[in-house]
Amino acid sequence: MRDVLVVDALGRTPEGREVERYSLRSGAGLRADVMSYGATLMRLEAPDRNGRCENIVLGFDALAPYLAGTPYFGATIGRYANRIAGARFALDGRDYPLAANDGCNHLHGGVRGFDKAVWDAQGFERADGAGVVLRYVSADGEEGYPGELEVEVAYELTRDRLTIAYRARATKPTHVNLTHHSYFNLSGAALRNVETHELTINADRFMPVDEELIPVGDPKPVEDTPFDFRTARLVGARIGTDDAQLRVGGGYDHTFVLNKTAAGALGQAALLRDPASGRAMEVWTTEPGLQFYSGNHLDGAAGGFGRRAGLCLEPQHFPNSPNRPDFPSTLLRPGDAYGSRTEFVFTTT
Repeated sequence: MRDVLVVDALGRTPEGREVERYSLRSGAGLRADVMSYGATLMRLEAPDRNGRCENIVLGFDALAPYLAGTPYFGATIGRYANRIAGARFALDGRDYPLAANDGCNHLHGGVRGFDKAVWDAQGFERADGAGVVLRYVSADGEEGYPGELEVEVAYELTRDRLTIAYRARATKPTHVNLTHHSYFNLSGAALRNVETHELTINADRFMPVDEELIPVGDPKPVEDTPFDFRTARLVGARIGTDDAQLRVGGGYDHTFVLNKTAAGALGQAALLRDPASGRAMEVWTTEPGLQFYSGNHLDGAAGGFGRRAGLCLEPQHFPNSPNRPDFPSTLLRPGDAYGSRTEFVFTTT
């Protein structure tokens, strides 16, 4: 069976914008449903070791729950993923105040980030896969950011992987840090808590944070800490350890500094495995960091998904980079092109 693309209408936003769903199916049993609201991955099905296909991300099959608000289930995050301290940054001698939507800080693009935009979408099919390209133009001054930003996100499903590729261009100097925010649960249909998953992260260091989850100081070695996932460990094995950083996040909610062969090179960031179902997922990315969030604050308000019903593995640049010149730069100037790529590769064991 070749890869196919199916398109249907989901409904309209309160502003009257029509939202479409693009269903991508591969001959190997993978299925990905992507909607134009928030450039959001609604559903991702993968087979277990017995060939049974189930949904492995938290989400919904209808538009209404997303309009009511979710903790970014499956969304494209921008202009800036994660936090910017004090909801402001200085650039070329000018101060730019941003929307403060996380206490006094700026989180995931602000009050109306890219996750709440309706994107223009176009599906495609070719011999080795099917996909959808989504485009959005973020206005100059949107959520406080300077310059108009043209953004493109492409989802492509091939035999064993889901690839997400990002591109952007700006009319003024601005900061850009895009990521994907699915909550994964490889047990299928959120059957079990993700504490039973095995996780490997290719990182020797992680970012300590303060009480507002803003990075403080320099990256810290993971060795001899509960943050050492250099070899496979159960997510829940040390999540209850009396550790200051785990107390701050209520569990894991930290950026890991990936071991990279070269800046911008595609490399394996993580491996997630559910021993019971046999499903495994590799995460490959060109980004320098990986935010691991263990679903500590899920409370059942969205779809009944409770604490640690899913976990996030978000490839991205570091939090608060616009205010940290020692971090890899997220600055995008006119004439330059932003590019990023993430691949989720599925196997069974």
